[in-house]
Amino acid sequence: MSPVDTPWWHPRRHADRRPLMLARARIQAQMRVWFAEQDFVEVDPMAMQVSPGNEAHLHAFATEAVGNDGLSRPLYLHTSPEFAMKKLLAAGETRIAAFAHVWRNRERGVLHSPEFIMLEWYRADAPYEALMADCGALVALAARAAGATILRFREATCDPFAPPERLNVADAFARYASIDLLATVDAQGAPDAQALAAQMARRGMRAAPDDTWSDMLSRILVEKVEPHLGHGRMTILDRYPVAEAALARKAPDDPRVAERFELYACGVELANGFGELTDPAEQRRRFEAEMAEMQRVYGKRYPLDEDFLAALEHMPEASGIALGFDRLVMLATGAPRIDDVIWAPVPD
Repeated sequence: MSPVDTPWWHPRRHADRRPLMLARARIQAQMRVWFAEQDFVEVDPMAMQVSPGNEAHLHAFATEAVGNDGLSRPLYLHTSPEFAMKKLLAAGETRIAAFAHVWRNRERGVLHSPEFIMLEWYRADAPYEALMADCGALVALAARAAGATILRFREATCDPFAPPERLNVADAFARYASIDLLATVDAQGAPDAQALAAQMARRGMRAAPDDTWSDMLSRILVEKVEPHLGHGRMTILDRYPVAEAALARKAPDDPRVAERFELYACGVELANGFGELTDPAEQRRRFEAEMAEMQRVYGKRYPLDEDFLAALEHMPEASGIALGFDRLVMLATGAPRIDDVIWAPVPD
């Protein structure tokens, strides 16, 4: 039986995997120390929620809760602990972090598991640049805990101790795809699909007739931009167009873009950070637009968490970020697949 066909629990295969698991445990333990030293409180939000999240292309696992009266109501396994953690900010917490199990359906592959660990943390009354500094410190910590001098994924490498490159999305599209992205949105950030399709056509890229602006942006990002990010040193891809930042506030100097960044290493997205939106009316509008798009594409929608929208009225200005913990362990240990660094992987 080949190693690939041998189940993960077989003693011989476990002996090969165990050094990766021990590195994972060291990384997590040292991260907990780091957060404690930064005066964070580690919280543990429950996974079952009335809404799993409201992004058009995130698919949840549904369940139901049966009450003592025998009646049932739908619940979902969260795709992120975000709603619960922001409620804690509204309640008065100021620095919180969680190693949360999260679930995302329709996601399985080398870099994706249907269940994975999301390291999420929030800083009240702090700019989102503070999260960028956090990311640099935590990635370096992970590398040291794993005994690594570089991060590695396939043939790509990245120095975890070098200062990251900070690159805004518009400049990245111009550099790697010759696309003037901000010319395809209006003064308030509303996207123009025809304008983006025209630019793609001039550069030999095809767009399907029913592609939305977001569909085209995603394809350009994945095919032309992401492969260049995080090589040699990490990349902070910053200032996303507002149409791609449903949970982030607009940048104060340009309403076309938002305070959202993603961290890349070895061409792999590791983290997604925001200057958090706290306007409940604007948040509701964005959620409804996202769910309308989900209905159009997939024929379904998820409910809004009215309790979350009410909590936003009490939430302080804050910055928050979600980091794929398993992916970071992969890169720090050089493991080829995400399942290789999960203690007991989800069955195929």
